Amino acid sequence: MRRVVVLLAVLCVCDGVKFGQLCSGNSNNTMRTSDKWGDGHYGARRGNGTHKGLDIVCSDGSTVLAPFNVTLEGGINIFNDNKTTINRGINLRGEGLCFKLLSVMPDQTSGSVGKGQRIGTMLPMQEVYPGIISHVHIQMCDRTDPTPYFN
Repeated sequence: MRRVVVLLAVLCVCDGVKFGQLCSGNSNNTMRTSDKWGDGHYGARRGNGTHKGLDIVCSDGSTVLAPFNVTLEGGINIFNDNKTTINRGINLRGEGLCFKLLSVMPDQTSGSVGKGQRIGTMLPMQEVYPGIISHVHIQMCDRTDPTPYFN
């Protein structure tokens, strides 16, 4: 009797992927640190839960850029309380990753955008959270930690 052994290898197209610059004025994708509103790292405490994203510093009104070649997959409108001025964003896919950028007013919600090209504008976070370190919130579609794509 002859035995056949089959080995399967699974390769994630996202291995080694790093986000390029997300916000004009922050070429190193500096992460939001602590302020009076909390911390910007993945897993930070948020009331009874945890922060399921990563915050990258971005000044209100700044241009938000494609971190690599991406496909735009629809806008996001989150309606809650009095925060509607910043609760917009965009769903994106590229380099084997699915992710969302929040607190962004997208220029368009479908099509393709090349690395470094404009996606939209950072919304006025200071109007809702005075004194916060304004930031774009990055959240993976599966809610896993995006930090490895920035280190």
